[in-house]
Amino acid sequence: MKPNVCLYDTTLRDGTQGEGVSLSVEDKVKIALRLDQFGIDFIEGGWPGSNPKDMAFFERIREIPLQHATITAFGSTCRPNVPASEDDNLRALLQSGVSAAAIFGKSWDLHVTDALKTTLDENLRMVADSVGFLKSKGLTVLFLAEHFFDGYKANPVYALRVLEAAEGAGADWIVLCDTNGGSLPHEIYETVKTVKGSLQTRLGIHPHNDCELAVANALAAVQAGAEQVQGTTNGIGERCGNVNLVSVIPNLQLKLGYQCVEPEQLQQLTKLSRFVAEVANMAMPNNQPFVGNSAFAHKGGIHVSAVLKDPKTYEHIDPELIGNKRRVLVSELSGQSNLLAKTDELDIDVALDKQEAREIIQRIKEREFQGYQYEGAEASLSLMLLDAGGKLEELFTLDSFKILMEKTADRAILSEATVKLHVNGQVVHTAAEGNGPVNALDNALRKALENHYPCLSEMHLTDYKVRVLDENGATAAKVRVLIESGRKGEKWSTVGVSTNVIEASWEALIDSIRYLLWKEGCELSERQEQLEVRVGIVNH
Repeated sequence: MKPNVCLYDTTLRDGTQGEGVSLSVEDKVKIALRLDQFGIDFIEGGWPGSNPKDMAFFERIREIPLQHATITAFGSTCRPNVPASEDDNLRALLQSGVSAAAIFGKSWDLHVTDALKTTLDENLRMVADSVGFLKSKGLTVLFLAEHFFDGYKANPVYALRVLEAAEGAGADWIVLCDTNGGSLPHEIYETVKTVKGSLQTRLGIHPHNDCELAVANALAAVQAGAEQVQGTTNGIGERCGNVNLVSVIPNLQLKLGYQCVEPEQLQQLTKLSRFVAEVANMAMPNNQPFVGNSAFAHKGGIHVSAVLKDPKTYEHIDPELIGNKRRVLVSELSGQSNLLAKTDELDIDVALDKQEAREIIQRIKEREFQGYQYEGAEASLSLMLLDAGGKLEELFTLDSFKILMEKTADRAILSEATVKLHVNGQVVHTAAEGNGPVNALDNALRKALENHYPCLSEMHLTDYKVRVLDENGATAAKVRVLIESGRKGEKWSTVGVSTNVIEASWEALIDSIRYLLWKEGCELSERQEQLEVRVGIVNH
């Protein structure tokens, strides 16, 4: 039976060394709680000797009971020629109040002589003294052998002596670090296997992703005998990042048969990944393996037809195992299978015969030729399908809109939009200002409709993107506008295309509102049906 693999998440420390990543104390607490719920064994909270924020985190998290994880503080071995008991860095680890500490030490002789400017023997003393000091204070100690694989290549005898010094001092874990991220999987495997045969202490692996091999290196290390993987959620970190635990975990558990977390926790993987990305204010790549929005998306008609018959034809795992879902894309490459699958996926009650399906597909192909794109605008696609099936009610129509923009020498640009609509047999004429023409138009449109459709007051625009489709057209080029809207935690996207960015924006805005009103109508109908059922039961 394969052993369990211990998971060590360093998102809150190593992850924040990534360019553009900054987490507040509360951000770190939120992420720590989510990692704990997911089943992470060790959560590295930061380096308490380096900045006030990390110490504040340790004070804050000390007040919060965790279900599973051990909070760990990070630091270094004592300085050259300084006893561990007198080293400020090690004292800060104790002051953080943690029960586990991860300290790094040099295992590459080049770093000892050129970076630390000390002797090889003094470095061995620093490692043993630091580990022994922390163990004497009752801490669980993880020794991180920095630059181990490079050090082993350069001087294998000394690199192993460093590990032996940590083991002799009582380290609970010895973690081999591919700090520069330059090692290859076969090198990792052979080196870990050799070290495993030389030590009794449990081994961990801490790979970086500079060659885009961190996940492969982590898997190779575990297969060679490592029992712990140290990485970050979504692979964030310095330079090219740390190993991505979001990819390591399902590969170990679903592909190689190791136990990392419980199956029900594994089903939360996609939500965990997206939660951390949201808190860190980072956009997740659509094509991120396992958890990306496109990880189980099917576009080609042949692919979709096969997947509908047997998902294994084009899916390496069941997406629900890691909390993701299958998506069918509709584009110029689509066939009827895509369209029929999409109506099921979007839960649209539209019955289309083959001829109607062909006509819709042809319309989609023509509109994509014009510049529309429905892969990222499924709300607009839903409206097209509903309209084709005669299920879409026209709740309002445009009479006209005007936009006034005024700029004076001593004032910022003023944007004002006027909208005239026909709503429920009435003419509604409103005006509103905004931060730019599109925002003014959005405000005027809502103002005109909110009295008739109060649900619009709960809707807000969450993203707005403009893409130039013909770069040779300069300022007269056709543009595609994608708008993402949200309400009560639900988000949807719509698209508009025109040579005029305002017209393209208007088209996407109108679709975003029409989609919400359709959804609201469905919800009202459902609530009415539930009410009628309850009334019927009471009367009965």
